[in-house]
Amino acid sequence: MDEATFAVYHALLSQPDSTPEEIAALVQRPVNDVHELMDRLRKLELLVPTWANPDGEHAVHPRVGLANLAERRRAQLNAELGLLREAETSAEVVAEQYNSLLTARSSGDVEVIKGRANASRRIDELALKVRHSFWALTPVHVDDAIRPIDGSPDEPLLERGIKLRAVYLQNMMESRAAAEYAAAIHRLGGEVRATPTLPMRLLIFDQEIAVMPLDPTNHTAGAVIHRSPAVVNVAMALFDSYWSHGSELFSPEDRDNEAPLTPHEAEVLRLLAGGAKDEQVARLLGISLRTARRITANLSERLDAASRFELGVAAAKRGWV
Repeated sequence: MDEATFAVYHALLSQPDSTPEEIAALVQRPVNDVHELMDRLRKLELLVPTWANPDGEHAVHPRVGLANLAERRRAQLNAELGLLREAETSAEVVAEQYNSLLTARSSGDVEVIKGRANASRRIDELALKVRHSFWALTPVHVDDAIRPIDGSPDEPLLERGIKLRAVYLQNMMESRAAAEYAAAIHRLGGEVRATPTLPMRLLIFDQEIAVMPLDPTNHTAGAVIHRSPAVVNVAMALFDSYWSHGSELFSPEDRDNEAPLTPHEAEVLRLLAGGAKDEQVARLLGISLRTARRITANLSERLDAASRFELGVAAAKRGWV
């Protein structure tokens, strides 16, 4: 509950028979704001109908109402902790599988690069050959050096239209340089999420090549490049686990109009071009109807389209469908 909502709640407790106009005078806020804040209190179940008077309402006693709020928040936190524990358990399982696969490696599917400099050069070579997608788990900490987007290896990938997804640590956002870097990636069309923990650095090129650290506890040891479908599938499952639990850092409105489409936007356009309605788009992509409509509205705004037909024509001109 924010300060404004609490002020209205307190006023309703102290002056239970007051009208919204009188409450507005007490808390020194516009009447329209008070109506919205009262709606919020109803949703929080802190303002409920009066049994004796069906048309009346009263503020719930703080000992009851605030205790219920605390219990609901506790349940939410427990659910989030459960998801985090599942992700950490998955990471442990994948780490064990990774160790076993690394021990039984074959020369055809595995390339071991010793030393940080050698690994960086090899990764740059792989980035030059990437065709459609680049996914990354990037456990960068606040105290690590963050380079500007200009001249970074991510910039040319985005300029080529490569679909880029990156998961960072949430505490990285405490660094202004890191936050600006993530924002720049997003503006250029990349997708960025953050999560409290990450098991190790992981890069996946075109869903065909997975690059993992030679020693997850020593970032200078080098890297292991896997081409085996079994290992790549394990790596993709690990990435998907952290991606699905990660939080969005930016909204689609923050992106440049000329930036490449995100995978969600591309799929929405493809489905719309095939005649799908918003409800079908939401169901097929596993997103909410509100999200599907927001993506469509953002695309229409970017392409200055006033109708679905104009959106399809403008998207076709850009080669997006």
